[in-house]
Amino acid sequence: MRRTERPKGVEVTEPAAIPAEMRAAVEQARERVAALHAELPRWELVVWTAGNVSERVPGVDGHPDLLVIKPSGVSYDDLDAAAIVVCDLDGNLVEGTRNPSSDTAAHAYVYRHMPEVGGVVHTHSTYATAWAARGEEIPCVLTMMGDEFGGPIPVGPFAIIGDDSIGRGIVETLKDHRSSAVLMQNHGPFTIGRDAKSAVKAAVLLEEVARTVHISRQLGDPLPIPQQAIDSLYDRYQNVYGQR
Repeated sequence: MRRTERPKGVEVTEPAAIPAEMRAAVEQARERVAALHAELPRWELVVWTAGNVSERVPGVDGHPDLLVIKPSGVSYDDLDAAAIVVCDLDGNLVEGTRNPSSDTAAHAYVYRHMPEVGGVVHTHSTYATAWAARGEEIPCVLTMMGDEFGGPIPVGPFAIIGDDSIGRGIVETLKDHRSSAVLMQNHGPFTIGRDAKSAVKAAVLLEEVARTVHISRQLGDPLPIPQQAIDSLYDRYQNVYGQR
């Protein structure tokens, strides 16, 4: 497709790439993602304008998937559905009046290479980011970790924002791992889920276990949970727990 340049070098696809068949789904995703962004400061997972939530919008009738995501550098108080931008899975802006998040390329890479993922979240929550700064995985010493993450929280490689290097690191780390969270070394946590809400939930629980395990280590050596018990916890929580 022909592309044009908006001010500030924002690339936009012409003509508008949101077909009528996807319009309702896109607008609903914008509403959800705008509301979910409020959960990040509520749970003290971000400061200022850091962090972002995205959600995949599945394509229909041969039209490719899209994603909706927070615009770059916008205050959480100013986020509503109209502010959320729409991008294709190459990270190009499709619809919106602001630049997409600087992490859009990472989100887009995850969606392209992990088709089961419907939501991605990035935060700089204090305790999880502290583990990332050490380049150390969080050991599975809490039943909550077995439930939600199915084992330890792995560490992804160091990568710089600007291209899809962070996305590649996320996919390489999580593709053969049960965890829905990864600590990108010297950067911070990313979480994934079947939709944006489940990825936000993972981000909240990740910070809780990162904090608790850190405190536990100040008291001594945390006791590991046997792998068989972790497997049992994960299966029960993922397949039995809650309302089905």
